[in-house]
Amino acid sequence: MKKVELFTDGACSGNPGPGGWGTILRFAGHEKELSGGEADTTNNRMEMTAIIEGLKALKEPCEVTVTSDSQYVCNAINKGWAEKWQKNNWIKSDKTKAKNPDLWTDLLSLLKIHKVRIIWVKGHNDHPENERCDRLAVAAAEKFKY
Repeated sequence: MKKVELFTDGACSGNPGPGGWGTILRFAGHEKELSGGEADTTNNRMEMTAIIEGLKALKEPCEVTVTSDSQYVCNAINKGWAEKWQKNNWIKSDKTKAKNPDLWTDLLSLLKIHKVRIIWVKGHNDHPENERCDRLAVAAAEKFKY
């Protein structure tokens, strides 16, 4: 199984507002940058989309190390919250509705294809790839500002 590094970040100007995501895929010394955005979104949706789009870009099942500065995503996956929300018809333990069930459904499906390890890094803390992904995400969000 190929080992891939996936670095991600999301950005939003206002929350909700114009947003963007950025992803760097690294395999065997090669890198690929991906980015995109939406006119009306949230930071959490862009953080999730960055991971989803990175995983979707893989052409076969891979062993993937995802590096993200989103505690929302990292904790929901690493602590099993997202799977519990899905099993409970997108209701959280506090009996409120989980946000972004459409993206969680996509992400959880991709996690079944790939062997994924998610690592949290502090954002805006001089992590080179996280800073690059932030620049990609901010540039993508700019395209949607009026």
